[in-house]
Amino acid sequence: MADGPVFDIFIIGGGVNGCGIARDAVGRGLSVFLAEASDLASGTSSGSTKLIHGGLRYLEYYEFRLVREALVEREVIWRNAPHIVRPMRFVLPHHRGLRPAWLLRLGLFLYDHIGGRRLLPATKTLDMRRDPAGKPLKASYSRAFEYSDCRVDDARLVVLNARDAADRGAAIATRTRARAARREGGHWSVEVEDARSGARRTVRAKMLVNAAGPWIDHVLAAALGRRDARNVRLVQGSHIVVRKKFDDPRAYFFQNADGRIVFAIPYEDDFTLIGTTDRDFDGDPRDAAITDAETDYLCAAASEYFSDPVRREDVVWTYAAVRPLYDDGASKAQEATRDYVLKVEGGAGEPPLLNVFGGKITTYRRLAEHAVEKIEAALGRAAGRGWTADAPLPGGDFAPDGVEAEVARLRARHAFLAAGHARRLVRLYGTRAAVLLEDARSLADLGRCFGADLYEAEVRYLMAQEWAATADDVLWRRTKLGLRVCAEEAAALDAFMQAA
Repeated sequence: MADGPVFDIFIIGGGVNGCGIARDAVGRGLSVFLAEASDLASGTSSGSTKLIHGGLRYLEYYEFRLVREALVEREVIWRNAPHIVRPMRFVLPHHRGLRPAWLLRLGLFLYDHIGGRRLLPATKTLDMRRDPAGKPLKASYSRAFEYSDCRVDDARLVVLNARDAADRGAAIATRTRARAARREGGHWSVEVEDARSGARRTVRAKMLVNAAGPWIDHVLAAALGRRDARNVRLVQGSHIVVRKKFDDPRAYFFQNADGRIVFAIPYEDDFTLIGTTDRDFDGDPRDAAITDAETDYLCAAASEYFSDPVRREDVVWTYAAVRPLYDDGASKAQEATRDYVLKVEGGAGEPPLLNVFGGKITTYRRLAEHAVEKIEAALGRAAGRGWTADAPLPGGDFAPDGVEAEVARLRARHAFLAAGHARRLVRLYGTRAAVLLEDARSLADLGRCFGADLYEAEVRYLMAQEWAATADDVLWRRTKLGLRVCAEEAAALDAFMQAA
């Protein structure tokens, strides 16, 4: 039996695209139900290189529209989420025998000028024999180019979009699988199953949005009975995290002889993130894991540049995710387009279906705008006005350069907080850190400590406000404290959450 009203749209998928569409749509007055089979951002959207970037290398494949849109979005997203986005300078050492210096200069000139850059500083050339950025590299790298992009906490970007969507009236159902969907009486009837209890119910909607990421073809086959679905090319990208390789706050962009690129990025204060790989993937995206060959590849690629090699034993954490690239017939995984494709299906009188193919973290907001425009047209509604470009995400209502001022404000109100603890809370929750802490006057008021500086008050906030249900949700997606707590502490946290 169907429960509740008929929603305007039912969204399958709680990644960045699904949550971005939910937020934009509900903000324009559409009623929204979103179902995510696991945790928010538990797939592709938490497995990125953590960058908001224009995609410098996409210029080689003449993806000028995608690059321009991404370049514009860097500052839009930074402005609306200054707690989870920060500007970063990237150092691109010149490597003789690979891309010539004139080509790099041309690409960086376009990078600086086609995207409406206002806040981020421009490109410059570095003498690596004098600049501190040359210190951790081999002496043979004497020249480099330095340019701007941004880094982002990708999983938190997803959660904050979901939180804002829910605050505006969307129904966000995590750990809820869409088992089957059928057109019935002028609307979609979607059978959903609660992964925890096994309970099933039917949700009705005027339109279905398939934003299942790497599972998009699986949804078409399993839920809709489409046996001919072959729309996306699954490409695995893997990363390694090592103890901090350098003290410079800048990141590195390394070119490899095989034409790929690898980033080395300062990560969580004490670590360096190195990635990514590009390899075609076949199987269930939930099973994605770094291979020995990928680990060796990343270690070797970084060791071509660092004077102190990166060794397998240096690796403290790895992660892998499958990117659902729209299958454009590219011959190599790294050449497949990162652009997105939106397709509406449904004949006259049939409730429509929107399939969301491809996309990247940086352009999720624009993808959502375009998707909602198609949704409104399909539903016969007057086009609403785009609104998300100037709407801060939860906790992001302060200036782009205002993080340290927010840290000082938080510590003034909660004097017991160490500077690092306060900064971590602001970097995750922005102005909502004050909501998390409420009237606490001492660490004891925050309750039980689960390791590092993770206290019960934060865990309860994440469970109540951000759909966290397991220790992994907290330690690896809502925070990155999994890098700092031991297995026993993680187990104690999980036991606490299951009993709460």
